[in-house]
Amino acid sequence: MLTEAAIKNAKPGIIAKGTNKGERTEKPYKLADARGMYLEVQPGGGKWWRLKYRFGGREKRLSLGVFPDVSLADARARRDEARKLLSNGIDPGAHRKAEKAAGVERAANSFETVAREWLAVKAHEWMPGQHAKEHDRLQNHAFPWIGGLPIASVGVAEIRPLINRIAKRGHLEQAHRLRFQISRIFQFAVATERAASDPAHALRAVLPSRRKQHYSTITDPAKVAELLRAIDGFSGQFVTACALRLSPMLFCRPGELRAATWDEVQLDHPDGPQWVIQPARRKLRRAEKEDTTTPPHVVPLAAQAVAILRELYALTGRGKYLFPGARDAGRPLSDGTIGAALRRLGYGPDDLVPHGFRHMASTLLHEQGFNSAAIERQLSHKEPGVRGVYNMAEHLPERRRMMQAWADYLDGLRAGANVVPFRRIA
Repeated sequence: MLTEAAIKNAKPGIIAKGTNKGERTEKPYKLADARGMYLEVQPGGGKWWRLKYRFGGREKRLSLGVFPDVSLADARARRDEARKLLSNGIDPGAHRKAEKAAGVERAANSFETVAREWLAVKAHEWMPGQHAKEHDRLQNHAFPWIGGLPIASVGVAEIRPLINRIAKRGHLEQAHRLRFQISRIFQFAVATERAASDPAHALRAVLPSRRKQHYSTITDPAKVAELLRAIDGFSGQFVTACALRLSPMLFCRPGELRAATWDEVQLDHPDGPQWVIQPARRKLRRAEKEDTTTPPHVVPLAAQAVAILRELYALTGRGKYLFPGARDAGRPLSDGTIGAALRRLGYGPDDLVPHGFRHMASTLLHEQGFNSAAIERQLSHKEPGVRGVYNMAEHLPERRRMMQAWADYLDGLRAGANVVPFRRIA
């Protein structure tokens, strides 16, 4: 039987018994152990453990690993496992091939593999940013724990801890999104015959209901007046000041405003000054963004807005963006700039957030009696139901009058006048 010392001392090219002294061999040679196991020493120095056995009347070989990665003791243990299979009528070589094939199949049907297939299938429906969010959520909150498991073996017991972990941190919305995302992956797996059911569906009951999101806003006219005067006194960057001054006046989505480009602004349009936001920059599904029949969103510009834009043009008009970034003019203002400016003015997240300007305008315009449909169109909201599908009226003439009346109303509040609520303009 072999010893560790004999194995370590075995050199390549040693002459086997019966050869002439001094003659070197270029072939591997064997050092026998016991029960069919031997060490095969290669000319290059490699040392392979082998098992010789017979099955079905044929002599066969089975690799048991490489020394020193597999020690003598480990090799003997592997030999004994293989011989146990033989005693049960199983060919250890065929058994190893079957296990390898099963491993390949498990890898092909792992949760991560199926999830990535699903992401690829859905990619055409999402914009790149949305696709990245969906991928990152899985990468950060699912793959490290269940990514390598066969999807058919993943159940409630494996998914629930993932969701609870996020919910306990206070990120309830994210927990709901992860559960829904995993559920959609399982639906895909069921459809492709790699899972029998969707265990994530049942986990809806373990999460508290979503809290309805309310953006902090200000709707008291007196407090709106204080806010407008505070904005006028902003002492930060001029570009940021202009974005702040336009935010309550235009009440568009913050991302649309900060990434506005000069080629979208039409100050000399025959129907009146306007800002045209193309579908690619609107909050729409990818299919709608790419549909050539999807109309742009038109924002009529009041005289006050035009004055701000003309002043801003002198500074940034030679570039692409109305509000270029402070460090890189080739990029728009960062998404946290306006919020940071509001905090600098003393308005924290619980007082007012940039999105809150939309709620401010919607509330006060409805109180003034303006046409609700015109307000919703100006907010770039869709009308629900069948009416929303067939009603293509954009209410532009009324919206132009409304936006000018709104800017005049804000001027009155800023000046501290006793502003009488205006009514719908016919």
